[in-house]
Amino acid sequence: MLRIDTHAHYLPRDWPDLATKYGDNRFPVIHHGEDDRHRIYKDGKFFREIWPKTWDPQERIDDYARFGIQVQVISTVPVMFSYWAPAHQALELHESLNDHMAETCRDFPGHYAGIGTVPLQSPRLAIQEMERCVDQLGLCGVQIGSHINDWNLDDAELRPFFEAAQDLDAAILVHPWDMMGTDSMPKYWMPWLVGMPAEQSRAACALIFGGVLQQFPRLKVMLAHGGGSFPYTIGRIEHGFNMRPDLVATDNPHNPRGYFKQLYFDSCVHDDRALRYLLDTVGIDRVMLGTDYPFPLGEQEPGSGILGLNLDVDDQEQLFSRTALSWLGRDRRHFEQKS
Repeated sequence: MLRIDTHAHYLPRDWPDLATKYGDNRFPVIHHGEDDRHRIYKDGKFFREIWPKTWDPQERIDDYARFGIQVQVISTVPVMFSYWAPAHQALELHESLNDHMAETCRDFPGHYAGIGTVPLQSPRLAIQEMERCVDQLGLCGVQIGSHINDWNLDDAELRPFFEAAQDLDAAILVHPWDMMGTDSMPKYWMPWLVGMPAEQSRAACALIFGGVLQQFPRLKVMLAHGGGSFPYTIGRIEHGFNMRPDLVATDNPHNPRGYFKQLYFDSCVHDDRALRYLLDTVGIDRVMLGTDYPFPLGEQEPGSGILGLNLDVDDQEQLFSRTALSWLGRDRRHFEQKS
């Protein structure tokens, strides 16, 4: 059975040091220590340690093989988005990351598909780079943040980007970043535990209530981390829509529950009951394997969440590959013939 992980983060071992080039230490930089440890710094402070499996394509292939997974859909780490930066500076970083990702996909075509990154603080440059990703580099689409600085995803400035994504048939991966409430809950890793799920609900509600999915019905949007809190609070969201349409339904008169069939979700929810609920709520054809590899908050045994449900073979195949292939716009032979 073909198994595809749709949520797997990937970085080059090195990337342009824009912090030094532009005198702005908000840009993430990588330090390779003599102790053989690899640390990302941002704002002049330690941000995260990463390991060779973050960038070594063969080590990743070997690691995944232990769990029977053949294909990784690779996307950058959200700290690299740099939406706060001047757009031309961020574009320089995005181009480097996308070129490296495309090279990996070319070198290992049976094992990798790529989702690029674009400087959405300038929708014009983002469209330009998305077109290059899809038309020239052969990537399947792009990853975007749950908001873009002060813009939620319903902002009018972003409509041309979503229109272009629909025209390109590009897969869109929405990933939480720059989590709300970070300054007021610095302890206990709460931005990741509380803020991340909220960010995904923010993104989903903006796309729905703002009419983006209504205006662009062929958009292929996947919400990472199982859609965050959105699927699990749909009852409250729908109730608010019904009871206070004067506040909620101002830009789109359609029930938010109806948009589950226009969205995709990964399976990275870390709870059997939560995953069963997700399948029952959005439909098995909208969910696909995603692990957040290779980070600690990800599924540590890729595919274990799906296997733990003891589904029949047809349903497993839907979750392990068929939904992903639909989202990516790829035929399974693309991977099977090249592996």
